[in-house]
Amino acid sequence: MNYIWYFLIVISVVFGAINGTLSEVVNAILSGTQLAVKIILTLLGIMTFWLGIMKIAEKSGIVEFLSKILRPAAKLIFPEIPADSKIIGDVAMNFSANALGLANAATPIGIKAISGMQELNKDKESASDSMCTLLAMNTAGFQLIPATVIAILAANGCENPTEIIVPTFIVTLTAFIGAILTAKIFKHIFPPQIIREEKDA
Repeated sequence: MNYIWYFLIVISVVFGAINGTLSEVVNAILSGTQLAVKIILTLLGIMTFWLGIMKIAEKSGIVEFLSKILRPAAKLIFPEIPADSKIIGDVAMNFSANALGLANAATPIGIKAISGMQELNKDKESASDSMCTLLAMNTAGFQLIPATVIAILAANGCENPTEIIVPTFIVTLTAFIGAILTAKIFKHIFPPQIIREEKDA
């Protein structure tokens, strides 16, 4: 990735020098870095706020309550995983964090769920159906409250950044359902991996 950015910067400077617009290139770099810092500070504030809310919800038991509500749906999507497995709870918490637009908070939870699925996976060299489905769900990025996007819009001077909530909900819900259906279709195309939860010694 660093090479790509280096290539783009060099190409911009070279073409700017050839076209006699090097000063505009330099000004764009300076204004871009200033805008980047502004966006980062705005994101820092709103992400800190939502992560704090998420932590409060976790300590107060709200996240666990949401996980219990979502557990039947998670069990339906991941039938290979035992109903009493803690992995189902991790999946539900991962979904809850993503729905609140807390992708950074959802990532470690998702990694924990994937790690648990890998322990149940008989074929350690290939991803199981559950792992592929969870990855598809996270890639779709279903969101009820797109906190990060709202923060970026606010940082760029948008008068009503929350107006994207409904369109984002519709688009991400469609992508979410499509991702799950695609994972289930490919499950029948390729041989499914059978997973089972190992009993504690």
